[in-house]
Amino acid sequence: IMLLTDPEVESSLLISSDEGATTRSTASASTSSACCSTQQEDWILAYSHEQKLYSSVEFGRRWQLVHERVAPNRFYCAGMSPCRLQNCTDANKVGMVQVHQRVSWGWEGGHFQGSFFTNELNDLHVISTDENRVVAAVQEWNQNETYNLYVSDTSGVFYTLALENVVSSMGVEGNVMVDLYEVAGIKGMFLANKKTDNQVKTHITYNRGRDWRLLQAPSKDLHGNAVHCLLPYCSLHLHLHVSANPYTSGNIASRESAPGIIVASGSIGSELTTTNVSVFITSDAGNTWRQIFNEEYAVLFLDQGGALVSIRHTPLSIRHLWLSFDEGRQWNKFSFTNTPLFVDGVLGEPGEETLIMTIFGHVSHRSEWQLVKIDFRSIFNRRCTEEDYQTWHLHNQGEPCLMGVKRIYRKLKPTSRCVMGKSYSVSMTTGPCECTEADFECDYGYERRSNGRCSHAFWFHPSSMSRSCTTGMTFLNSTGYRKVVSNNCTAGVSTEYTARRQQCPSQAPRGLHLVTSEGTLTGTLGLNVTFLVFLEEGDGARTSITLDFGDGHALTYSNVSSIEDGIKHIYKAVGIYRVSAVGENGLGSETATLYLHVICEMTCDLPVFRSESCDLPVSRCFFLYYGIDISPLITLEGSVSCTFSQEGVNTVTVQVSAGSSIMQDRKTIAVHEYFRSHLLAFSSNLDEHNPDVPEWRLDVSRVIKNSLIQATSVREDQLLVTVLPGLPTAAEFFLLPDKQLTDGKLSEVLLNALNQNLVQFTLRPGVQVTVYAAHLSAAPLVDTSQTHSGSAMLMLLSVVVVGLAVFVVYKFKRKIPGLNVYAQMQNEKEQEMMSPADPTVATPPSSQRDLVHSLEILDAESTSKT
Repeated sequence: IMLLTDPEVESSLLISSDEGATTRSTASASTSSACCSTQQEDWILAYSHEQKLYSSVEFGRRWQLVHERVAPNRFYCAGMSPCRLQNCTDANKVGMVQVHQRVSWGWEGGHFQGSFFTNELNDLHVISTDENRVVAAVQEWNQNETYNLYVSDTSGVFYTLALENVVSSMGVEGNVMVDLYEVAGIKGMFLANKKTDNQVKTHITYNRGRDWRLLQAPSKDLHGNAVHCLLPYCSLHLHLHVSANPYTSGNIASRESAPGIIVASGSIGSELTTTNVSVFITSDAGNTWRQIFNEEYAVLFLDQGGALVSIRHTPLSIRHLWLSFDEGRQWNKFSFTNTPLFVDGVLGEPGEETLIMTIFGHVSHRSEWQLVKIDFRSIFNRRCTEEDYQTWHLHNQGEPCLMGVKRIYRKLKPTSRCVMGKSYSVSMTTGPCECTEADFECDYGYERRSNGRCSHAFWFHPSSMSRSCTTGMTFLNSTGYRKVVSNNCTAGVSTEYTARRQQCPSQAPRGLHLVTSEGTLTGTLGLNVTFLVFLEEGDGARTSITLDFGDGHALTYSNVSSIEDGIKHIYKAVGIYRVSAVGENGLGSETATLYLHVICEMTCDLPVFRSESCDLPVSRCFFLYYGIDISPLITLEGSVSCTFSQEGVNTVTVQVSAGSSIMQDRKTIAVHEYFRSHLLAFSSNLDEHNPDVPEWRLDVSRVIKNSLIQATSVREDQLLVTVLPGLPTAAEFFLLPDKQLTDGKLSEVLLNALNQNLVQFTLRPGVQVTVYAAHLSAAPLVDTSQTHSGSAMLMLLSVVVVGLAVFVVYKFKRKIPGLNVYAQMQNEKEQEMMSPADPTVATPPSSQRDLVHSLEILDAESTSKT
């Protein structure tokens, strides 16, 4: 397979089945990169300049589109050399990543599915996919130079946080280098550099990120002097960069054939530094470390780790190297050349059992390269026998049960000076361990609290895991924990922490969605339009779907699963059609609506002759639909006023059209006659975790509402809370008392709880947020008793799921009938707006400062009227 990327001609992918004697062109002419799977030799992924990913399982004979809008350099094949991240394993699956908020997409073997993370994503890198588990480095919305480490379940769909703020840097080719190192020879063992309070510290894990700890510094330095380094204030820190250049070594090395031995450069102190760098080695998998050099050296493994060779990193010319037969405890000095050499690189022959290495460099800056081949075989006079080996028990600070088993390795004795050769293979025996809490990590949607227990995150709905459940079937109800992948513990506390199988609950349909297969709001006259209907919650097998196409035709299906491939329909007239889907079962119903623009295709190309007619796209205009009215209000302006004269819930759909492209937003407006409201403020730590996105505001609004309900006796149906866009974080609560309630006691209870700091919630482990009552309110606190009267009006905007927003409007009982609302439709999909006291004039504030100013005017006018 050969990819031609000549800039003067179109790129092409050539396939040959006869060793290059003949070739055939395949895939798209716009192919920019491709990779093959080493697990399935006929599998190929091809990436186009249009950011489309194609797959072939027939060595390029046929192709299928996997996904569009795939991030550049974010698709992965097994064994792909430039893995875009250091230390990628050969087990990398065929897959790709499309970063979008909390979801990326993974594909394997011809299909793809969503992968769910716990936060909004900026960037994502796949590190390893061995043993059916994905390890990914994710850059979230509030990170610039650090990444968070996530690990998946066995399906690769649900990810949980393993370690925050892992340091990253840019490689020579502009690729991202994350300071994370997977130790060879010991599964589940990683080293990572984490940034804490602007200090970089090295951490180690033995159970795939479930637990991390700092590295204990050596007790003595190179000269035998005691090292006074007390955890956690002082520890050993390592540089974890792996060289992409095969001729130069990186900062750290380990080998499958030498389990437990790690050589790395680093420093001792409160943080990792680039000065006073020394070289350290561990023979027991990171439990204890020894300093072997007080300068930077390149270290190579010979004879499967039976011997170590080191050569100094220096810009000066050298002619010596050092050799160790006892895992770096003693070093013997050897001369490899009579003339000092400026060393450019060191290369071992293929195979970890090699005893031959090559040093290449130059005698002077003007000379050609000089190659020195060194054969160490003559140093050894015998082959290793069984007496030269010993058993070594893997442990973590004395704990032998790691990943649910006790592992015992067969290793060469440090005192043995012999050749292991090609016949040697790593031998390991295992013993069972009973399950403990340490063998389980927090499940998706759960976070580990300070007490060590896993509790669900503020944004997570535990009941959501049974959404796709069918009545009469069963599902696994999470306990908040899941066993670490590849952990082989048995019995013990397994029953307590393992998900329990339960009967699927009967649910009314919720979260019904109606879209076209193309994701557009337009259809072409005379051609099929495919509608897709899907349900977030409810029993899909027992929920009937009725689809009304808006042109007098409708279809009913017995269940959602019967229409997974979509519903096709042809429109015979140009126009705007209100397409509605109704999902209904014995427990309730749900409705979704879509306004479809059926248009003619453009009938001619530009330019045209003077007398030739042509259909041209119109300029940008806005369509507003109120309730179930199919006749929209059409305007070229960016704003429009509307009046709501009765209490109730109204749906307003806004579409913007430019030619054949249409975008849509929908608001649900609730109009009430009675309310009390007040602005809310928060402790400053909330701002540090506010990504200012609609999904986050909706989640936090729900948490605040629950906290207010727990601290008071207010009923859930009487309270609404919305978090406002922007920083500092602000919110507003709305109290909807019964019309007969006139004493305002509930509002006093809420304000008293807020003033006494009784309303708090945990945003994430270690982040406790306090809710306060702000000094200004978005509407006056009006007594609804008959002895007082006043006028005020309010519009509240917040966002609902799947990109829709909730627009809540309240008004007082007033002498002037009706409620005038100003809605501004600009590029931003959300703006919180407050109407002035005069109901006939509507002017939206242009900024948060204007909002506060309008609130002050509103309060002042209310006071004067009262």
